[in-house]
Parts: sequence; C-alpha cells; structure tokens
Amino acid sequence: MGCRNSNSLAMLLLVVGVVVVVVSVPGVVGAPPRRPVAVPFGRNYVPTWAFDHIKYYNGGSEIQLYLDKYTGTGFQSKGSYLFGHFSMDIKLVPGDSAGTVTAFYLSSQNSEHDEIDFEFLGNRSGQPYILQTNVFTGGKGNREQRIYLWFDPTQAFHSYSILWNLYQIVFFVDDVPIRVFKNCKDLGVRFPFNQPMKLYSSLWNADDWATRGGLEKTNWSKAPFIASYKGFHIDGCEASVEAKFCATQGQRWWDQREFQDLDAMQYRRLNWVRQKYTIYNYCTDRSRYGVIPPECRRDRDI
Repeated sequence: MGCRNSNSLAMLLLVVGVVVVVVSVPGVVGAPPRRPVAVPFGRNYVPTWAFDHIKYYNGGSEIQLYLDKYTGTGFQSKGSYLFGHFSMDIKLVPGDSAGTVTAFYLSSQNSEHDEIDFEFLGNRSGQPYILQTNVFTGGKGNREQRIYLWFDPTQAFHSYSILWNLYQIVFFVDDVPIRVFKNCKDLGVRFPFNQPMKLYSSLWNADDWATRGGLEKTNWSKAPFIASYKGFHIDGCEASVEAKFCATQGQRWWDQREFQDLDAMQYRRLNWVRQKYTIYNYCTDRSRYGVIPPECRRDRDI
C-alpha cells in the first residue's frame, strides 16, 4: 500500500491473507471533517489512575484533571479503534505551567506499537505554549513537529482532533490542519493500519524535558495545575485489540474519497501554520537526519 495523491487509481492492503481494495478516484476534492458530537465523559472514557485527581462537572459533560506534587492523573477510552475521527475540547493549564505536559493521543498495546500524539508542553508565565505532535509506527517515532498556537489555549476551550484512515493521518486544531502524515508504505515507511488503538489523555510532571529541554523546573508553589476537558467525541471503527482490519472498511464517512487528501484551502491553511508557527520539524533537522526521511516530501513538510 503506497503513499498516494488524488490521482491514484487503487491501493491494495494485504491483511492476514485478505486483500482489501481501496479505490481512489481521480479528481478527489477534500472536505473538512464532520462536526464532533459532544457527549459526557462516561460515554466513551474511564479514569486510569489517581481517580481522586479528576473532578466532574455538569453531569460529566466537563472534567478537570489535577496535577500536584504527589501525582498527576489520566483517562482512556473504553474501546479500541482502527481508524476514525477523534476530538477533544481542552483548556490548558493557565499561568506558570513550566514542566507540565498535557497529552491527548492514540496508542496500541504492544512493543512495536503505533501512536498518534498531541502533547502540550507547559511554559513559564508570559511564554507561549508549545504543541508537539508525533507519529509512531511499528515502535519507531522520532517524527516530532512543534508549533506555537495562534491563540492563548488557556483562556478558552479549543478543539484538537485526529482524522485517521487508510490514506492519511491529519491533526487539526479547531478546523485548521496543522500536520499530515500520508500512507507511504511504497517508500518503505510503515503506517498504522492493523493495530487497534485506545485513546488516552493525561496531565503529568515532565520537568526533566518538557520546558526548554528540562532547564525550567515545575514550580510546585503554583500547584495544583488544572487542565479542563469537554466534548469527548469518538467516531471510529471499534475493534478488539486482536483485530487486524475494520469490519466496516469503506463504509464510514471518514473512509470516503473526499478524506483521502486535503483540499486546496486546507493545504493553504497548513502552509500558513508551517510558515508562521512551526518552530521545529524533524524533516528539516539536518543534524539529526543526514538524509531527508522519505515521507517528508509526500507530506509537503519540505
């Protein structure tokens, strides 16, 4: 299965002896994802650790995670998913949040795991938050990209979403695509396609690396640190952790041809983010990669 543009004719995926044919029609026009549907926390998620550090409001339609010097906390989805659209509305830790990390991500459960990450790296008061994204495939990551946001993410809720199908992974902030990771198996780059993933979120202390490479430590006099959540939207192909393919492949809205690529407007927005707000991109890090990683040109990262 290869990394294809809108003029591709077909993609073949070999899954445990079954050939799944995904047809890509010339002239595909991209489209924005459907609007997320807000539900209470308990519909899709359960706490995973430090239950007493999660507070519930409005019948669970909003929650807050608390981090103090004793512990952070986190939660995970009830189900595991192969492809879909996943969204969370988050208001990040305000004020002096240096050393803290708020994470929202998908991850599979084995040693050669797949993972799709949003990580929000805390800041000293007056400095901007950093949003780091990463994609792990077959246990290999090292694909970090970092951006500043064009708003203060501590003042109001903003939507952070992942669209994942056989063709691409797209990270969105509100309606703006900030990153694309194409299926580039024809270039020898693994792509998450056969390991169901759960969703996770957590607030934790990472002052050994999170802010200025660990130079800025967490100021515990400012604790508790509080991140707020609502929305809890999941629209995915639910599967057991042993599943290798989605039983409804090709039938869901996020599988359709308009979601095989971004459209021209979305690419303009993506380029705007890269030109104005990107502060690190592994694709352009020549000290780290003497040879440009093969997916970078297809992802329009260079």
